[in-house]
Amino acid sequence: MRIAMISEHASPLAALGGIDAGGQNTHVAELAGALAAAGHEVRVYTRRDSPDLPTVMPMAERIDVVHVPAGPAQVLGKDELLPFMGAFAEWLAESWRTEWRPDVAHAHFWMSGLAAVTAGRRCDVPVVQTFHALGSVKRRHQGSADTSPPRRIAYERELGRAVDRVIVQCQDEVHELLRLGVPRSQMALVPSGVNVERFSPDGPAVAREPRRTRILTVARLVERKGVEDLVRALPAVPGAELVVVGGPPARELADDPYARKLTRLAEACGVAGRVVLAGAVPSHEMPRWYRSADMLAATPWYEPFGLTVLEAMACGVPVVATSVGGLADTVVDGVTGDLVPPRDPHRLGLVLRRLASDEVRRLSYAAAAVDRALHTYAWPRIADRLAPVYAGVAGVATEPTREAVA
Repeated sequence: MRIAMISEHASPLAALGGIDAGGQNTHVAELAGALAAAGHEVRVYTRRDSPDLPTVMPMAERIDVVHVPAGPAQVLGKDELLPFMGAFAEWLAESWRTEWRPDVAHAHFWMSGLAAVTAGRRCDVPVVQTFHALGSVKRRHQGSADTSPPRRIAYERELGRAVDRVIVQCQDEVHELLRLGVPRSQMALVPSGVNVERFSPDGPAVAREPRRTRILTVARLVERKGVEDLVRALPAVPGAELVVVGGPPARELADDPYARKLTRLAEACGVAGRVVLAGAVPSHEMPRWYRSADMLAATPWYEPFGLTVLEAMACGVPVVATSVGGLADTVVDGVTGDLVPPRDPHRLGLVLRRLASDEVRRLSYAAAAVDRALHTYAWPRIADRLAPVYAGVAGVATEPTREAVA
């Protein structure tokens, strides 16, 4: 099939760690690669944010990235992009009419959905939608701090009914969309995936003190990621160190307000010598950091999916995670890791201490985590699950998937 992927603010070519560059960029890049490897032709449409970018840039065999002129050719935060989605849709429709008409369009994020539905209706192209995050959840947890456009939730409700299929990533998202009035028949549950060739138990690891248990967390330095809860839990885990990967580069941590807040909290909790802020880490170095850890702690207050947990599992690292969003689906409690309530440092400390003191449990969790990552979340399997959804809305026949052949 010809598959158009619309990702208005998250280019698969962007350097991670920049403005609004993170999990969605990785998801789009990896999914495009898996679909191309399965024989499909993929074009990813993203907003041009620099005048130096060509209109079409080859990314890999059978994958092109198309830079759509919509709004100023400069980097903007995603919450500033809504006024330019009309121009984005106009450009898409013209391109699909005259140059390259896809069999199906897959929109990533709600603003991409607005553009894709508008262009799709003009060109008779079916649209599937992945939200990646829902405004209703963000509003519930952030309240007045939510910077989303005011009509985001209303647009997401309308999109859920207007597209041909909504790709949901976890059971929690199913329930959220049902509350918005989106019919269950509109949804297909297909989670995100993990690159099991890059993230694996075998390979080099970052050097560490071997006699000290290492708890790793990988998160942006914002309150909702729950890093403060981990610092407060650390006194309950004697001798363990907490390594925090994320935020600005290490050389800039001293000037980061939230990093300074974490440092003061560690001092107040009496664990200043056991909290290490590593700062931003290039994506290609992340497998080495995961392999260096005895466990990964992922403790957000809410989380649409949570790719870092999958990456750690694929590297053979047991996980302690809050039972929220996609984490509640990914981590099998008592099998690949432990689930804890969000915003509960006391319970978190007890669970971390139990796992830190039980090597047999950690080894068991690690083996099960690798198996689950390989057999449930490897990107080729995710692509195989999506292909029938695409074919169903496009009305085209597909070859049997690799799993069906096996």
